[in-house]
Amino acid sequence: MNGFAFAQAGGGFEMLNSLLVPTVLIIGIMYFLMIRPQQKRMKEHREMIAGIRRGDTVVSSGGIIGKVTKVDEHELQVEIAEGVRIKIVRSTVSEVRGKGEGGDDQSKSAKPAPKTSPKSKAASD
Repeated sequence: MNGFAFAQAGGGFEMLNSLLVPTVLIIGIMYFLMIRPQQKRMKEHREMIAGIRRGDTVVSSGGIIGKVTKVDEHELQVEIAEGVRIKIVRSTVSEVRGKGEGGDDQSKSAKPAPKTSPKSKAASD
Protein backbone atom coordinates (compact mmCIF):
# COMPACT_ATOMS: atom_id res chain seq x y z
CA MET A 1 0.00 0.00 0.00
CA ASN A 2 1.33 3.31 -0.87
CA GLY A 3 0.49 6.43 1.18
CA PHE A 4 -1.27 8.51 -1.51
CA ALA A 5 -4.84 9.67 -1.21
CA PHE A 6 -6.75 10.49 -4.39
CA ALA A 7 -9.59 13.00 -4.45
CA GLN A 8 -12.70 12.16 -6.39
CA ALA A 9 -13.22 14.32 -9.45
CA GLY A 10 -16.52 16.22 -9.76
CA GLY A 11 -17.47 16.24 -6.07
CA GLY A 12 -17.12 20.03 -5.75
CA PHE A 13 -19.31 20.74 -8.79
CA GLU A 14 -22.14 18.56 -7.49
CA MET A 15 -22.06 20.34 -4.15
CA LEU A 16 -22.08 23.76 -5.82
CA ASN A 17 -24.94 22.70 -8.12
CA SER A 18 -26.98 21.37 -5.20
CA LEU A 19 -26.74 24.77 -3.42
CA LEU A 20 -27.07 26.96 -6.50
CA VAL A 21 -30.40 25.65 -7.83
CA PRO A 22 -32.43 26.11 -4.59
CA THR A 23 -30.89 29.56 -4.04
CA VAL A 24 -31.89 30.71 -7.53
CA LEU A 25 -35.39 29.28 -7.03
CA ILE A 26 -35.83 31.10 -3.70
CA ILE A 27 -34.67 34.41 -5.21
CA GLY A 28 -37.01 33.95 -8.18
CA ILE A 29 -40.00 33.17 -5.96
CA MET A 30 -39.27 36.16 -3.70
CA TYR A 31 -39.05 38.44 -6.75
CA PHE A 32 -42.42 37.38 -8.15
CA LEU A 33 -44.26 37.26 -4.81
CA MET A 34 -42.80 40.27 -2.99
CA ILE A 35 -40.58 42.62 -4.99
CA ARG A 36 -42.52 42.86 -8.27
CA PRO A 37 -45.94 43.62 -6.70
CA GLN A 38 -44.36 46.27 -4.46
CA GLN A 39 -42.74 47.96 -7.45
CA LYS A 40 -46.08 47.91 -9.26
CA ARG A 41 -47.85 49.56 -6.28
CA MET A 42 -45.13 52.22 -6.07
CA LYS A 43 -45.46 52.99 -9.79
CA GLU A 44 -49.27 53.32 -9.49
CA HIS A 45 -48.87 55.63 -6.46
CA ARG A 46 -46.40 57.87 -8.33
CA GLU A 47 -48.80 58.10 -11.29
CA MET A 48 -51.72 58.87 -8.97
CA ILE A 49 -49.78 61.67 -7.26
CA ALA A 50 -48.64 63.12 -10.58
CA GLY A 51 -52.26 63.22 -11.78
CA ILE A 52 -53.66 65.30 -8.91
CA ARG A 53 -55.48 68.38 -10.18
CA ARG A 54 -57.26 71.32 -8.62
CA GLY A 55 -60.74 70.29 -7.48
CA ASP A 56 -59.84 66.65 -6.73
CA THR A 57 -60.82 65.19 -3.38
CA VAL A 58 -57.83 63.58 -1.69
CA VAL A 59 -57.16 61.55 1.45
CA SER A 60 -53.84 62.05 3.23
CA SER A 61 -51.98 59.24 4.93
CA GLY A 62 -53.10 60.78 8.24
CA GLY A 63 -56.74 60.37 7.25
CA ILE A 64 -57.50 64.00 6.41
CA ILE A 65 -60.02 64.34 3.59
CA GLY A 66 -60.18 67.56 1.62
CA LYS A 67 -60.50 69.27 -1.72
CA VAL A 68 -57.36 70.42 -3.55
CA THR A 69 -57.40 74.18 -4.07
CA LYS A 70 -53.81 74.78 -5.19
CA VAL A 71 -51.20 72.47 -6.72
CA ASP A 72 -47.44 73.09 -6.42
CA GLU A 73 -44.55 70.89 -7.44
CA HIS A 74 -44.06 69.30 -4.01
CA GLU A 75 -47.05 70.52 -1.98
CA LEU A 76 -50.82 70.72 -2.21
CA GLN A 77 -53.14 73.21 -0.59
CA VAL A 78 -56.20 71.32 0.63
CA GLU A 79 -59.46 72.78 1.92
CA ILE A 80 -60.64 70.53 4.78
CA ALA A 81 -63.58 72.72 5.84
CA GLU A 82 -65.11 75.88 4.49
CA GLY A 83 -62.43 78.54 4.77
CA VAL A 84 -59.89 76.17 6.39
CA ARG A 85 -56.94 75.36 4.13
CA ILE A 86 -53.83 73.39 4.95
CA LYS A 87 -50.68 72.51 3.02
CA ILE A 88 -49.69 68.87 2.69
CA VAL A 89 -46.76 67.20 0.97
CA ARG A 90 -47.77 65.43 -2.26
CA SER A 91 -46.17 62.12 -1.26
CA THR A 92 -48.43 61.86 1.81
CA VAL A 93 -51.56 61.51 -0.33
CA SER A 94 -52.83 57.95 0.00
CA GLU A 95 -55.95 58.17 -2.17
CA VAL A 96 -57.41 60.43 -4.84
CA ARG A 97 -61.18 60.22 -4.96
CA GLY A 98 -61.60 62.50 -7.94
CA LYS A 99 -63.80 65.52 -8.46
CA GLY A 100 -66.97 65.70 -6.40
CA GLU A 101 -66.44 62.51 -4.39
CA GLY A 102 -66.29 64.07 -0.97
CA GLY A 103 -66.02 61.75 2.01
CA ASP A 104 -66.76 64.43 4.58
CA ASP A 105 -70.47 64.79 3.70
CA GLN A 106 -72.18 61.59 4.78
CA SER A 107 -75.65 62.79 3.81
CA LYS A 108 -74.76 62.20 0.15
CA SER A 109 -73.81 58.58 0.70
CA ALA A 110 -76.60 57.69 3.14
CA LYS A 111 -79.72 56.20 1.57
CA PRO A 112 -82.95 57.92 2.52
CA ALA A 113 -85.46 55.88 4.45
CA PRO A 114 -88.27 54.60 2.26
CA LYS A 115 -91.43 56.63 2.66
CA THR A 116 -94.54 54.74 3.67
CA SER A 117 -97.92 55.91 2.71
CA PRO A 118 -100.71 56.11 5.29
CA LYS A 119 -102.55 53.41 3.36
CA SER A 120 -99.72 50.85 3.76
CA LYS A 121 -99.32 51.79 7.42
CA ALA A 122 -103.00 51.12 8.09
CA ALA A 123 -102.80 47.79 6.28
CA SER A 124 -99.94 46.62 8.49
CA ASP A 125 -101.87 47.38 11.75
